[in-house]
Amino acid sequence: MSEKSKILCCNLRAEYDLKSLRVRKFGPERKSFGKTTIHLEPDVAEVFPNADAVNEALRFLIRVVQNDQVSALTKQPHSSSEGAEKNS
Repeated sequence: MSEKSKILCCNLRAEYDLKSLRVRKFGPERKSFGKTTIHLEPDVAEVFPNADAVNEALRFLIRVVQNDQVSALTKQPHSSSEGAEKNS
């Protein structure tokens, strides 16, 4: 047994069973455990203190885009009225 293993074994309680533990993979191939992980660039991450702030900002952006699309549709003239104006 290595010196490091001896130290770890001595510091653990007797009820811990390390034989049943599995090694988790690191990096993109590891399991996400049901959550989607998004990596922000450092300059963007500086602006948002936590995940709730990011979600709130994105929901606001979604509402703005959806409202702009609705207003763009209501501002467009109908195709039948365009033809009538040209004939006049």
